[in-house]
Amino acid sequence: MTTPPVIISLPIADRRKAFAFYSAGLGLQAVGEPADDGVPEPLQFQLNDGIRLMLIPAGGFGRVVGNREVAQSGQSECFISITAGSESAVDQLVRKAQQAGATIVTDPTQQPWGYAGTFTDLDGHVWQVTAASPPD
Repeated sequence: MTTPPVIISLPIADRRKAFAFYSAGLGLQAVGEPADDGVPEPLQFQLNDGIRLMLIPAGGFGRVVGNREVAQSGQSECFISITAGSESAVDQLVRKAQQAGATIVTDPTQQPWGYAGTFTDLDGHVWQVTAASPPD
């Protein structure tokens, strides 16, 4: 029996812009067949064998979470950390994300626990890219 993937869902403002950002900016592979607008529906990206990222327009996201208010851009309840494998890979991924429209929060630099840089995506979600696994 195959275990279904864990799906992390984030609210977005614009499906096409988010699709372009995560495809080109982060190099993620979309899951599923394109809808009429050329963007897969639901909009999901494979992060690894067990984790997917699903991007939901903010209005629909609000309904899923019981009509609670969706956090505005610049407010974070969590951040997503991904490992790039080396310092140069961190630099490259952060730079690639910035070229795709990300805003740099912290430039890649050595931290006590590893090398890391942080950016926000087009909808203000915080992403940290590290060259070492985050501390336990």
